[in-house]
Amino acid sequence: MKTEVIVVIGAGGIGMAIARRQGFGKHILLADFNETLLAAAAKQLEEASYQVSTLKVDVSSRESVRALADKAASLGSVINLVNAAGVSPNMAPPERVLAVDLCGSAVVFEEFERVIAEGGSALIVSSMAGHMMPSLSKDQNYALAFTPADDLLKLPFLNADAVPNSMVAYIMSKRANHLRVQASSISWGKRGARVNAISPGIILTPLALHELNSPIGDMYRAMIEASPAKRMASPDEIAVAANFLLGPDAGFVTGSDLLIDGGVISAMLAGLLPTP
Repeated sequence: MKTEVIVVIGAGGIGMAIARRQGFGKHILLADFNETLLAAAAKQLEEASYQVSTLKVDVSSRESVRALADKAASLGSVINLVNAAGVSPNMAPPERVLAVDLCGSAVVFEEFERVIAEGGSALIVSSMAGHMMPSLSKDQNYALAFTPADDLLKLPFLNADAVPNSMVAYIMSKRANHLRVQASSISWGKRGARVNAISPGIILTPLALHELNSPIGDMYRAMIEASPAKRMASPDEIAVAANFLLGPDAGFVTGSDLLIDGGVISAMLAGLLPTP
């Protein structure tokens, strides 16, 4: 029987929670840009008896993502892909946010479409931020969904004048993730595979703690207080939802986005929070 391979891009809290839930008894190919984090994450999984391979990846580089996809295919049948890579608004300038979170996500979908197994499924970890943006035009939606990844950053409404700061870049990127999932579901469907997105709210990870202690920390605390849930979530709660979307029980679900935010977007709709 051919080895079943699960690819997880992003060795942070959410990526690792999904890897633990999905990967036992399968071969996990774990990838990240941060080699120190990647090595530590792989060690944790190996000590828990998971079978793990690793590869450094920069999702903003097609060559790097292609090498990852080729390695995954060499290990066995690629049944699951999880893209949890990304940078937050407080971590990078706008051009880097767009390169990783927007263009990089599209590159991952394009390259892994070549190697995903029939019956396989993919999931991108997006963000509730994608639900915060006012409506785009029909032409803008179509461009974000279907423009080849290598041409995405040439779109006029993604130039420096239109995207003046990292927060706008982040929100635009996450909206693009949702649109890209819809578009990719069509081409992936021709291979008998599915692709979906998940949009977490504030999840208790090292990245969230970094944000809470940053200049935008008060904004995060206001979101938590205004939300119906009035709390953050654990990475394991996201992994439970990911398990459903990646598995056979979600066989009729493709091209969708699942918002898991404790009601933050609902609070914005109700006027309890300002919309960024």
